[in-house]
Amino acid sequence: MVDVTRNEYRPDYVTPPGETLLETLAAADITQAELAERTGNSLQAIEEIVNGMRPITAEMAWQLARVFGVPAHFWQNRERRYQESGGRA
Repeated sequence: MVDVTRNEYRPDYVTPPGETLLETLAAADITQAELAERTGNSLQAIEEIVNGMRPITAEMAWQLARVFGVPAHFWQNRERRYQESGGRA
């Protein structure tokens, strides 16, 4: 019998999804204002997500997926894990 070992990354900490969004914006060289325009959201809504004051909803996850090409489930999982941790880093 062959023993299969799976390598999985399972950090023991959670960061706010807004931090990931901010890093993604920087990597894509897109401003928060540009993201607001591309997703049809207000700049305030984007700023609130980045600052951890607003969650990434399912609809926002789909909008982010369209802009960045990152699957919506990635954004939804980031938000879910963050909320499950009590919403604290």
